[in-house]
Amino acid sequence: MWVKVEFIHMKRIISMFRGFSKISIDSKGRLAIPSRYRSLVLDQAQNNLVITLNPLDRSLWLYPLPEWELIEDKLAVLSDFDKQSRRTKQMMRGYANDCQLDAQGRILVPKELREYAELSRQAVILGQGNKFEIWNEKSWETQRDNWLESVGNESTSSSDSLRSLSL
Repeated sequence: MWVKVEFIHMKRIISMFRGFSKISIDSKGRLAIPSRYRSLVLDQAQNNLVITLNPLDRSLWLYPLPEWELIEDKLAVLSDFDKQSRRTKQMMRGYANDCQLDAQGRILVPKELREYAELSRQAVILGQGNKFEIWNEKSWETQRDNWLESVGNESTSSSDSLRSLSL
């Protein structure tokens, strides 16, 4: 007896954020999301965002809520008995804040997150597909230059995951 199995392919709508923008942060800690991304945020995330610290670099991650919910699911399966997993969950969840664009397309970055990422007046926002990275402008320039300088260095470019990447 044969059983017919049908697979329903549900295409997940992914906000494809890409690009680089310099942005300013006002004295109240608000930053304007570049206008080219605002309709994506409004349409695909109903203006609901989550901002948290990036546990790998001194920057912030800004997710549309549907993308953050996927991250929450991934964090939930990490073991609390593994120290690194527990710390990652503590950092990402513990510093996660819900936010929305105001009428001028700005979000308020909580003081603790601004301090962590050393954000003051000038920052940069980098589209990373499903999220944004927000960096202190000078920190980003330093990191970028260091990474570019190391390109081709055997010890830093030998990652197995990058070997098969064809650009």
